[in-house]
Order: sequence, then structure tokens, then C-alpha cells
Amino acid sequence: MRNNLTVEKILYHTAVEFIEQRYPVGWGGAAVIHTEDDRYLISVAPEVLNASAELCIETGAICEAHKFNVRVTHCICVVRDDENSPFKVLTPCGICQERLRYWGEDVLVGVTNEAQALRFVPLGELMPYYWGKAYDHK
Repeated sequence: MRNNLTVEKILYHTAVEFIEQRYPVGWGGAAVIHTEDDRYLISVAPEVLNASAELCIETGAICEAHKFNVRVTHCICVVRDDENSPFKVLTPCGICQERLRYWGEDVLVGVTNEAQALRFVPLGELMPYYWGKAYDHK
């Protein structure tokens, strides 16, 4: 599948294929992260009984990148409402933006857009007034 595809398209197709396999019916969501050493890390939101214990879909893959001590270059979160619904890209929430920012403002993230087109933007563009710019690091 990866021949002649951009990293962005590989991320999207990997997420869709994983959702179809992991969640054959009903809601489904997966995040895929690409790392500097060309890994594709996949994660899902854990199902929990207590809503206060929920985690974002991207969290597992972010933790994997930290575990392997590799730099993240891209991140996408893809969901569908049920097996008959179209797939859609979700822009990372503020918490995940903060988590991804660890690797710098040039990390490319998939974003929601009106055209439903596959679009990635750098975190620096997504969050131009990042609070951390008040300090002398990232």
C-alpha cells in the first residue's frame, strides 16, 4: 500500500483500515503517528466505565513515541460515527496539541475542514499564540 503514497495518505489509510478491523460495527476511532525513523504508531481511546478516566485517541501513540524516544513528525485522528458513516479527521484537542508540541511547532497534524479534504498543518500554524513562546524553549 505504501508505494507512491505520501506520509499523510499512509496515515489516513492506516487509520481507516485499523478502524474497520478493530471496530467492524458502531463507532470507531484511531490515531496514527509517524515518527522521524519512519514508524507508524497506532492508538485508540481506551473504553472505560468512569468518564473521568477517558483519554484522547492520540494518547497511546504519543506515549509510544516517548517510549521509543523518537521524534514525531505527523499525527492524525480519524473517526466515524458508525459502520455506515463517512470517516472524518478530527483536529487534535488542546491537550493533544500540548502533548505533540513537545516535538516542536513543525509537527504536522491532520485537521478538520469544511471540504473534508485530507489536510495537515504545522502545530505552529494551528496555535500561533502558543503560551510557551513566552519562555526560552520550544
